Amino acid sequence: MNLPEHKKIILFDGVCNLCNRMVQFVIKHDKKDLFRFVALQSELGQEIQRHIGIDTKNIDSVILYDPGHAYYYKSSAAIEIMQEFGGVFYAARLFKIIPNALRNGIYDYVARNRYSWYGKTEHCMMPTPEIKAKFL
Repeated sequence: MNLPEHKKIILFDGVCNLCNRMVQFVIKHDKKDLFRFVALQSELGQEIQRHIGIDTKNIDSVILYDPGHAYYYKSSAAIEIMQEFGGVFYAARLFKIIPNALRNGIYDYVARNRYSWYGKTEHCMMPTPEIKAKFL
């Protein structure tokens, strides 16, 4: 796999409107240019999932992959992403005091309902040329 060095990869549901909004939020707040994005449905997304041993049939989640170090999914991925922004977002790490089962229970509830609440798109978003470089 040819992934960029020193970048963290966010795998997301490319047809989910909520997930696309999350990607836009991350792009807006990623002042350190740390993150790159891959749709779960893409060839590279599938390859990364196989490489780290995640079966998305069982995990309906955003995945944060830090090549050579670790991967996170569900609420843990969201917390890890948010604290990278610094400032007030660093406080997201306080959510780690909430038991993982409770955090992920809430996460799973939203994930199960995301299409009915936020809708689906037929296509992945079309990024501007400057944002396009953030997608693998």
